[in-house]
Amino acid sequence: MTLSKKIVCAAVAVAAAWTLSTSTSFSADRSLYERLGGQGAIQAVVTKFIGNVGADKRINGYFANADLKKLNKLLVEQVCMASGGPCTYSGRDMKTTHKGMKITDAAFGALVEDLVSALDTFNVGKKEKDDLLAILGPMKSDIVEAK
Repeated sequence: MTLSKKIVCAAVAVAAAWTLSTSTSFSADRSLYERLGGQGAIQAVVTKFIGNVGADKRINGYFANADLKKLNKLLVEQVCMASGGPCTYSGRDMKTTHKGMKITDAAFGALVEDLVSALDTFNVGKKEKDDLLAILGPMKSDIVEAK
């Protein structure tokens, strides 16, 4: 084995050991916000999520008149705050925001699928995905009005 191959193998071993240690021993001490990668990573996921929703014919009509820049800002704030980050959500509560929109269970499910797809695009881990969905899921009762 050449010296350069040995260096590459050693670097891979060190990286794998570091990844394993950060994902196990330190993850219990890290907030979901940190495990998601912080505000930059949340911004990337939210931007992809909004793109997914815009392309999703099942639900994009609900967003036809939305200010997408403002929506992006508010979603980043909401996910940041909900995951333990330093942000403060400046939007209205979910019940007020969605009142009269007649959002169905099916539409809410499609929205969740679009979010999961955005998280998958950025290889967000299963635990982080599950933790985030567990935080956001209870909002369903304030969003869905029509069965």
